[in-house]
Amino acid sequence: MPPVSDPNNLYSETVAGRMSPAVAGALERVYVPNRSADTVSVIDPATLKVIDTFRVGVHPQHVVPSWDLKTLWVANNAEGRTDGSLTPIDPATGKKSGPSIPVDDPYNLYWSPDGKSAIVVAEAFKRLDFRDPQTMRLQYTIGTPKCAGINHADFSIDGRYALFTCEFAGSITKIDLINRTVVDTIKLSQYFNRPDALAAIAAPGRKPKYIPDPTQPGGEICTTPGMPQDVRSSPDGRLFFVADMMADGVHVVDGESFKQVGFIPTDVGAHGLYPSRDGKKLYVANRGTNKIRGTAGGKGSVSVIDFASRTVVAKWPIPGGGSPDMGNVSADGKYLWLSGRFDNTAYRIDTASGAVDKIKVGREPHGLTVWPQPGRYSFGHTGNLR
Repeated sequence: MPPVSDPNNLYSETVAGRMSPAVAGALERVYVPNRSADTVSVIDPATLKVIDTFRVGVHPQHVVPSWDLKTLWVANNAEGRTDGSLTPIDPATGKKSGPSIPVDDPYNLYWSPDGKSAIVVAEAFKRLDFRDPQTMRLQYTIGTPKCAGINHADFSIDGRYALFTCEFAGSITKIDLINRTVVDTIKLSQYFNRPDALAAIAAPGRKPKYIPDPTQPGGEICTTPGMPQDVRSSPDGRLFFVADMMADGVHVVDGESFKQVGFIPTDVGAHGLYPSRDGKKLYVANRGTNKIRGTAGGKGSVSVIDFASRTVVAKWPIPGGGSPDMGNVSADGKYLWLSGRFDNTAYRIDTASGAVDKIKVGREPHGLTVWPQPGRYSFGHTGNLR
């Protein structure tokens, strides 16, 4: 993997203004996949208007920049059915650039650090399918039998391994990308250092359960098993931050030892994670619900974590309620764009003030991406660039 210019900040290549020649000519657009409508809405960020909507495959989940930054791929996973597909978009036109390519269950899409493989996250089948990045022909597969609901990932600073979350197992798994093996899978807990609560957290079922919180008289702690979602590395590459929509916060995992070392409470339904352009802060999208299928007008918010102190330094509620989910930061870092999963809305959030603009899109928007973005190449998801 090409090294970063600052070994203490793997986000040093994605600061504002550091645009690759590969994105020259790309239209400034926000692409919003609408899961329940099987469409993509295209927003002009200059006018905050939807200027185009086109059909893609069944249940589009994420819009993913290719490793070489020349194509945007829509991951239509069809949720375990046989008609999953990847739809290419040309960033120079903002239109589909070819027919959808059939692949098994592409819930999410990543790229190997060397760019030689597309990594299709076949969630329903508990596996990672490595494919040719152009034709999507299968190269090889890594099975992840202990990782139910495998979905989001981030990569080590040197590209040797990746961590993938296991949504339906309350776990995270470590993949050795050199030897193509699963290293280990560990459970995550918001009370990882509280032996008195660990037994209760292991209780079966997803219905929230509570026990008295010994640290707060009259308080309660949720003991429902976690549901980890997005994951992002710390700037120095040592730690990984893992959003958990059941635990209402962010787990902290040491990548080398592969042990949990902390937990940061944020707000209800912690889901998406996005570093600021200067690499100093981490924006956490809190969906406002612990339910997989929520309702409109929830208690959605964005929490801002300071990477250095591992503390929440700001919180921005969505005015009138909302359900912020997945997205990314604008190229200049001035705005955080997020889908409003249960409100059929996209949010543009001012990263200086937390002020929110809302744009109506299609039904159940999910992993939107802002394009173009700074960086030399893409690891995938909605724009995890390095």
